[in-house]
Amino acid sequence: MDISTSSQTNTLAILVINCGSSSVKFSLIQPKSGINLLSGLAECLTTPQASIKIKYNINDSINDNNENQSETSFLSAPFDHQQALNALVSKLKALDLVEKIIAVGHRVVHGGEHYSKPILINDDVKRTINNLAKLAPLHNPANLIGINVCQKAFPKLSQIAIFDTAFHQSMPEKAYLYGIPFELYSKHGIRRYGFHGTSHYFVANQVAQLINKPLEQCNLISAHLGNGCSVTVIKNGKSVDTSLGMTPLEGVMMGTRSGDIDAGIIVHLVEQLSYSIEQIDTLLNKQSGLLGLSTLSNDCRTLEAAMFDDNHSKSAQAKIALTVFCYRIAKSIASFSASLTQLDGLIFTGGIGENSSWVRQQILKQLSLLNFQVCEEKNQATRFGTSGNIATKSSRPCWVIATNEEWVIAQQSAQLLNTIKNNSASN
Repeated sequence: MDISTSSQTNTLAILVINCGSSSVKFSLIQPKSGINLLSGLAECLTTPQASIKIKYNINDSINDNNENQSETSFLSAPFDHQQALNALVSKLKALDLVEKIIAVGHRVVHGGEHYSKPILINDDVKRTINNLAKLAPLHNPANLIGINVCQKAFPKLSQIAIFDTAFHQSMPEKAYLYGIPFELYSKHGIRRYGFHGTSHYFVANQVAQLINKPLEQCNLISAHLGNGCSVTVIKNGKSVDTSLGMTPLEGVMMGTRSGDIDAGIIVHLVEQLSYSIEQIDTLLNKQSGLLGLSTLSNDCRTLEAAMFDDNHSKSAQAKIALTVFCYRIAKSIASFSASLTQLDGLIFTGGIGENSSWVRQQILKQLSLLNFQVCEEKNQATRFGTSGNIATKSSRPCWVIATNEEWVIAQQSAQLLNTIKNNSASN
């Protein structure tokens, strides 16, 4: 059955599983319409603050007369990834939604050079994901937990891996190689891989539709700004450079990650300040970025509130952190223009990119040389799920697009199933 054209499309759904280092995000999505039959988040896993929230809409459509139902924290904390997923499976069964699931699509953070497109998961794929855990030690093992639980719960369903790194496999050597001995790449795979691929792909597709232009002809710079941040340059619809590297630590400053620093700082920390490798890892990944510079929070909303409150004890530090954050992002966007001979526009997405009008304004003010000028009225109005062009009429376009990585995973999973079915029919 062709999923994209069947009259039974509205009865079909992909279960999307996104296991993070301490969370599980999940959705049951109809791949053609993007409608969520069920969605939720389990977070703060393995801690006393662990919680799980589920929203469900079992009538196959969303309208004014059909409000979503929700349940919160129906597990006793603490609980882990496996317990959260088992609770999800139980809820799907209780709501009679299992029969609607045609496949399970898993977000997998690191696919290395092995995977540039979605793939059916088998034992070989699982071994490769496990081997690549050395490049994503907080995420790939969690991704495997999700895969194993779903294989056990739904043994007859196809399990499909969608890799964060896949979209960036089109990068040329000049973009992904580091200036270190070549054998470190050829023998050990040390290179830039990039992440947030499904997000950058989704928002680029959305803009292509808005300007009525094939994605293959679009030249864009996409800024995914959240607790994790990345900037990607898209040339003729393909990623040709991105700010995140071998791990999600490189690039612009983020919520708790430092982004780019002088590698000599690490040597200094070890030799002069007696830091261990574990302490450095914690420092750069969990104690730096907005949190480290502000000495207050990694949450942009908290920092903006403090910055505008003259009586707040951390007002000055919050302003410093946000100013550095915006400058680093603007500098990255400007540098990526070197990869293009023409530019259709800039995209903001992610929690901060979609909702912080102040951050967007500060970044665009520093990009006037690229002919970006923000319209204050549009910028203020384009928040909290509202998408649109926030630039002035004389400016190069700048879109705010609400990302939807789960829908990409559902669509690509459905497309793979169709391809497999069509290939089987032709043989």
